[in-house]
Amino acid sequence: MKIEVSDVGGVCVVALGGRLDTTNYNEVEVKMNLLFSEQNTNIIFDLKELDYISSSGLRVMLMTLKRVGAAGGKLVLCNMQEGIREIFEISGFTTIFTIAVDRESALKHF
Repeated sequence: MKIEVSDVGGVCVVALGGRLDTTNYNEVEVKMNLLFSEQNTNIIFDLKELDYISSSGLRVMLMTLKRVGAAGGKLVLCNMQEGIREIFEISGFTTIFTIAVDRESALKHF
């Protein structure tokens, strides 16, 4: 699991790579808790290099969405590979998440 965090114009971009599953979802939770403690409430999950996501990974994303919303911020997902998009569609998550084609499009939501 790769987690890279950067700031782009006041928006926190979290790039995830590899597999997000039961063996490592807690790494993302810890990173997100740290970002929230630093008052980061506008977040982009860049999923360009994410190859697989399990239900545990979906749970982390949903919990992040709820926390961001409660803090008055926004969460946008971008750069989804086709397999990841299918999982989001099957789970019904495409209706509750804002999904952009690429990072540039995602930044326009802020």
